[in-house]
Amino acid sequence: MNPELFLAFVLIAAALACTPGVDWAYSIAAGLGRRSFLPAVAGLCSGYILHTVLMVAGLAAVLAALPGLLGWLTVAGSAYLLWLGAATIRSWRGASFTVADDVNTSRNQLRTFFQGMGTSGINPKGLLFFVALVPQFVSPEAPLPVPVQSGLLGLTFVLLAAVVYTAVALLSRRLLQSRPGAARRVTLASGIIMLVLGAALLSEQLLPLLAGH
Repeated sequence: MNPELFLAFVLIAAALACTPGVDWAYSIAAGLGRRSFLPAVAGLCSGYILHTVLMVAGLAAVLAALPGLLGWLTVAGSAYLLWLGAATIRSWRGASFTVADDVNTSRNQLRTFFQGMGTSGINPKGLLFFVALVPQFVSPEAPLPVPVQSGLLGLTFVLLAAVVYTAVALLSRRLLQSRPGAARRVTLASGIIMLVLGAALLSEQLLPLLAGH
């Protein structure tokens, strides 16, 4: 791969991973509400692995042939964020670290994993990152085939995201472990962020349709 392009991609991907958003909100909420936040981080990263696979399979060509598809994906993603935000708000009173509050069953871990996967996997902003940004850092002159380069770039972002989200969840837990009141408020704020982002994404699609009528 082109070293200059790869370094530029790493810098941009790291900056995007470090930008607070719905992934941060979910990492914090999951970390505060459960003994282990690893299923949440693993789920978020699995969603981006799914984006990588779709990108390598030629999702950009599919979106170009079906321009309305991205709009429907955005509606689905925003609806999911609204549901997840509402669920987080409902559980904000239980954000603590006592053993009694933390039933760390396999079912809870699996649910946390799939919620994280849905958070990043149906996030239209993440989809746009892989479809619109990653191809700009692929070099046709490089020895590696273009799909392989795309896959490596996508997995590089997944690795960076895993490190950042783990640090976010761990740091928030360390800071708030002895402050149950603050932990609950942060969980409530995370749910509100998910609701606001979901509503914003939904309005981006619905307002043009309403204006057209």
